[in-house]
Order: sequence, then structure tokens, then C-alpha cells
Amino acid sequence: MTDRTVTANLVLTLDGRYHGAGGPADFAAFAPYATTEAARDHMTRMREGATTAVLGRLNAEGFMGFWPAVAADENADPRDRGYAKWLVDTEKVVLSSTLTEAPWARTRVVNAPAADVITELKATGEGDILVNSSASVIKPLLAADLIDRLHLVIVPEIAGGAARLFDDGLPPTKWTLTHQQTGTLGELAVTYTRTR
Repeated sequence: MTDRTVTANLVLTLDGRYHGAGGPADFAAFAPYATTEAARDHMTRMREGATTAVLGRLNAEGFMGFWPAVAADENADPRDRGYAKWLVDTEKVVLSSTLTEAPWARTRVVNAPAADVITELKATGEGDILVNSSASVIKPLLAADLIDRLHLVIVPEIAGGAARLFDDGLPPTKWTLTHQQTGTLGELAVTYTRTR
């Protein structure tokens, strides 16, 4: 039995929110930081060693509508293109209760609780499992203590409303800071590894 490392990445405001007060499509507070050196370096770091991407349906639709064109764009930043090629080429597992078949190559759709899916993935295959910017998947995995590494970009903005990543009632856990990089706009790219 293999025991793969489960990693997750998300961009958060100072008040811990992963989108703005305008709802799930409100990324105004995050947009200025998406293409900074720190964010691009972070994107490269988080995918290193990952052989499986796990996404919620909404993120999968957004990502697969955007990144394949970047993968084909010879003028794109090499870090953006590297991430895009990785996402297109890697095994993808999309958690959805509404999709019946995968509209993307190398993708399977699973209608099951996140913790069950991750537990199954951990026992099979090789390489890290990256839960890719999907709070709907990350939150139940935090509740089940199934995340081994968190890649976070903290932006110096307060959203003032909207959902937070860290809900009350999570099991107490300890994390070790294993990487940090401060960006020119005051954003902070950090990696925390679960101390077990």
C-alpha cells in the first residue's frame, strides 16, 4: 500500500476568505496578485511531485476553460505554461454530483465524499495528490485531517464577508512552516506541512 502526500492550495485574504463578499465569482481582491513573481513561483512549487489533481466541479470547469490555451501559448510566462501543461496532462479527479461524464481528457468524475475519494487515492498510485484551489474539497479534508501540506497565498486585503477556509469545529492540528516568500505587493506565499 502506498501512502501518498495530500497537498492543497488556495489563495486567501487576511480575514481567511477565498472569494470576495460578492460571492463565489468575486475575485477582485485576488486578481492583482495572480501574476506576481511570488504567485508564479508558488504555482510551480505546489505542482512539483504531484501526479493527480483533485478539483471540485466549478473549479474544473473554470480551469479547463482557461489553462489549455495557456499550455499552447508559446509566449506565455514559462511558469504559467508549465502549470498549464501539467494540469492538461496529469490525471484529474473531479468531485461532482451533477456531471455524469468528464468533458476533459485524463479526467474521471466521482460522486462521493471527498474524504472517501482521497483515502482511496492515497492507497493507489504514486506521487502527490494536489487538491487544486477547490475549497469545497479542501474543507472536508481539513475536517478529516487528511491534508499533509497546505500551499497558501495570503493577499493583503480584507474581504469583510464570504466563506472562510478554516471553519469552527476543525480538529486541532499542528503545522510547520516549510517555505515562505514575500511578494512585491505584500502577498505572502507560504507552505505549511502537517506535523504528525
